[in-house]
Amino acid sequence: MIDCGLVLEGGGMKGMYTAGVLEYFMEKELYFKNCYGVSAGACHLCSYISKQKKRAYRVALDYLNDKNYCSVYSLMTTGDMFNADMCYNKIPNKLDPYDYKAAAKYEGNAYAVVTNIRTGKAEYMPMREMYKDTIAVRASASLPLISRNVKIGNEYYLDGGIADAVPIRKAIADGNVKNVVILTKEVGYIRKQTSPAMRNLIKLKYTKYPKIYELVSDRYARYNETLRFLDEEEKAGRAFVIRPQRPNDIGRVEKDRKKLEVLYELGYRDAKKRYDELMEFLQQESLD
Repeated sequence: MIDCGLVLEGGGMKGMYTAGVLEYFMEKELYFKNCYGVSAGACHLCSYISKQKKRAYRVALDYLNDKNYCSVYSLMTTGDMFNADMCYNKIPNKLDPYDYKAAAKYEGNAYAVVTNIRTGKAEYMPMREMYKDTIAVRASASLPLISRNVKIGNEYYLDGGIADAVPIRKAIADGNVKNVVILTKEVGYIRKQTSPAMRNLIKLKYTKYPKIYELVSDRYARYNETLRFLDEEEKAGRAFVIRPQRPNDIGRVEKDRKKLEVLYELGYRDAKKRYDELMEFLQQESLD
């Protein structure tokens, strides 16, 4: 167990890159003390903490053509583009069994980042007893407009990326002197402001939750500032960032299996290529 934080960005199906990186980590038995998953990052974190190799790959790809997995049909009939019953019940409990006992025995800590749609604040929910904590993963991956609000306790939640897309500051606040960060956006990526049309849709749909509109409106500025902060952490020797070196045309709801396989393999190769560098980072002292 490495005494270090692991931060996983979301990005819909771009998260296949993260799945590839984590696959290599599992092969090398590289596990971290504190893990933070956002949206797709939280989904792939599930198989990482249960140490089930290739499971994230199978879950993401084997049901692409099933209308009950991810489709407009699912959106129209359930309110979720990614069918909640399929993703969080049928697959883990029947089709590709999840090892709940192994996840509960994970020696470190894992958290799913969610956005409280009333307060507009990010919350970091434990991933331990996954038979009940799966609801936090579902909330973390519930994108606005194409997902239902997820009720946990007396509050409602959506995609963690709305409030904290790359929770590097949370990882630092939790005492992680060093952090490994897996990004799904390529080197040099700059987020643009959400279009006026999309912001108007958000405003219309979430009239009872104005914080969502506020968050979506300035998300680009917060995200870009976080990347600048992450660059500073990296230069200081406190962060190690793995991310694609070039842009790709993978959409948040991508259906092309071959494209997704290529992205997965890219993540795996990048992790393998930088493994020695990563080990050196984990062993050296941080710079002032």
